[in-house]
Amino acid sequence: MRTRLTGLALLLCLAMIALACAGPAASPRASTPATSVAPSVAATEAPSVAATEAPSEEPTEAPSEVPSEEPSAPAEGLLIGVVTDVGTLDDKNFNQFSFEGAERGAEAVGGTVEAIITQESADYATNIQSFVDQEYDVIVTVGFALGDATTVAAKANPEVSFIGVDQAPCITAEGDPDPDFGCAGDPAALLPNYQGIVFAEAQPGYLAGIVAASITESDVIGAIGGASFIPPVVNYIAGYTNGAKSVNPDIEVVTAFVSDDLGKAFNDPAGGQLFAETLLETNPDVDVLFQVAGKTGNGVLQAACDASINAIGVDVDQHESTPETAGCTVTSAEKKLSNAVMQAIQRVDDGTAVGGVVVNDASNEGIGLSPFYEHASLITPETQTLIDDALAAMAAGELDPNPPAP
Repeated sequence: MRTRLTGLALLLCLAMIALACAGPAASPRASTPATSVAPSVAATEAPSVAATEAPSEEPTEAPSEVPSEEPSAPAEGLLIGVVTDVGTLDDKNFNQFSFEGAERGAEAVGGTVEAIITQESADYATNIQSFVDQEYDVIVTVGFALGDATTVAAKANPEVSFIGVDQAPCITAEGDPDPDFGCAGDPAALLPNYQGIVFAEAQPGYLAGIVAASITESDVIGAIGGASFIPPVVNYIAGYTNGAKSVNPDIEVVTAFVSDDLGKAFNDPAGGQLFAETLLETNPDVDVLFQVAGKTGNGVLQAACDASINAIGVDVDQHESTPETAGCTVTSAEKKLSNAVMQAIQRVDDGTAVGGVVVNDASNEGIGLSPFYEHASLITPETQTLIDDALAAMAAGELDPNPPAP
C-alpha cells in the first residue's frame, strides 16, 4: 500500500499515459483507473480539464479575497500490475479477461491497475521486473507460459504479491522452478506471496458433456485434445465423457489427441483443422465436437463448422473470441478468469491470501458454461435443469465429475 497521486497531478499523469500509448514503445502498456470497465479506456480517453463553464456575466464586485482550494487527501490502495502473455489486451481470451478481473479487483479494493502487453516471450522476466522496480504491490501474470518467470520473481521479491493465472507452481525444495517436474518443494511454504490460480477443468467439461449428449442426434460425440500428457486437457475430456454418460450411459465418445509436440498441439490452427477433418472422415457419425487444444482447437472448430455439425469451445467464450466459428459453437466450457483474478486481489487486500495452488471451481463461481446465443433453441428446459442441477451439486461438493477408477 502506498500514497497515490490525486487531483490535477492525476489528470496530468493520465494524459501523459494516453499520449505514451498513442506512440510506439518497447513494452506497450495500457492503464485504467479502478472504475473503468474497458481495457483500452486510458489509452484512448483523457479526463476533460475544462469541466467548469465561464459565467455569462462579469461580477459587478470583486470578491474580497481569492478562494483557495486545498488539494484532496491522497487516496490509498493497491497498485496492481498485469503482465500479459504474448498477444493483445483485447484478445477476448486470457489476456483480456484476466485484465478485466484485475480492473474489477482494483475497483473492489480501491486500487489502480496497469498492464504491460508482452511482445515476445523472452520479455516475460523483464516485464515483471519493470513492475517490481516501480514498487507495485500486486503483479498478475497471465498464462502458464509465465509460470517459471513468476516463480523466480516471487522468490526474489517476497514483499510483492504475485498472482499467476492458470499456473500451478512446480518448484524444487529450494523454491526454484523445477524443470524435471519433481515438484519437491511446497509452494505454500516457500512462496507464500504467490497464488497459483488454477481451475477444476473436469467440472465445465462435465457441463459441456451434458450439452453434447442432449443435442446429438446420432448418439456419437467427439473430443479432440492437444496433448495427452497435459492434466487440464485430460481433465476436461474426462469430465466431458462423464457428463455425456450421465445423460445417456450408452453414448459413444470418440476422443483423440493431436500431438506430443506442444507447438502442434496448441498453436497450429491449420493442423488442428486437418486433424479434425481426418477424425470426422473416419468417424462420420460424430455430430458434436469438443475442442481442448488452444489455438490448434480453433481449427477443430472450423472443421466442425465446415462439416455442418455442432461444436463446443474451451477456456473462454469462443462464440465471442473466435467469431468466424460462432455459427456452430453452441457453448464453451469456460474458466471464469475475471472472477478468479478479482477474488485473488481481494484476498491480498484483506490479508487472507496464501501461497500455493488456489483452485477455482463451481463453489466460487470459477467455472461454467458460456451463453448459448443463437443456439439457445437447442437447449430444452430439461437440459437446462440437468445443467443447473449438476452445477449446484458440484458447488456443494456432492458431484465428482471425474471420480477415480474403482
